[in-house]
Amino acid sequence: MTGLWVALATLALGTVIGVVRLRRDGRVRDLGGDLGGDRLTTAELGAPLGERATLVQFSTAFCQPCRATRRVLADVAGLVPGVGHVEIDAESRLDLVRRLDIMRTPTVVILDSAGNIAKRASGQPRKAEVLAALAGVLSQESSQTPDEM
Repeated sequence: MTGLWVALATLALGTVIGVVRLRRDGRVRDLGGDLGGDRLTTAELGAPLGERATLVQFSTAFCQPCRATRRVLADVAGLVPGVGHVEIDAESRLDLVRRLDIMRTPTVVILDSAGNIAKRASGQPRKAEVLAALAGVLSQESSQTPDEM
C-alpha cells in the first residue's frame, strides 16, 4: 500500500512541475534589477545593433525549439522597422552565456537601440509576446528625451 501512495505522490508532483514549467516557458519578462544596466556591444554580438532594437537569440546546434524561435524572431524583425535579429551559438560564446547567466536554449534577450538589455525570455516565446515586449521597449525609447539617451 505504501508503494501506491509513493507512486501517486510522484505523479502529482510531476504534474505540478510540468504545469508550472509550461506556464513559464517562453514568457518574456522585464529584468528589473537582474541584469539592469548590462549592455551588449556590436563586437560582442558579431553583428550590428538594430536601429531601434535588437532581438538576440542564444541557441545550440541540436536545439529543436531554437529553430522555431529563429523563425518567430525573423518574422518579428521583418515586421517592425529598425529591429534586428542576431543568433548566437551558445556553445561558442561561453563568455556571454556565463555573463548573462543563460541556463537553457533558446534564450532571447531584447536590447534597446543602445544595446542595453531590456527584456528576456527562456524557452520558445510566442510571436504575440515578442511583439508586445518589443512595443514596450520601443515606447520607452520614444518617451526618453535626447538628454537621457
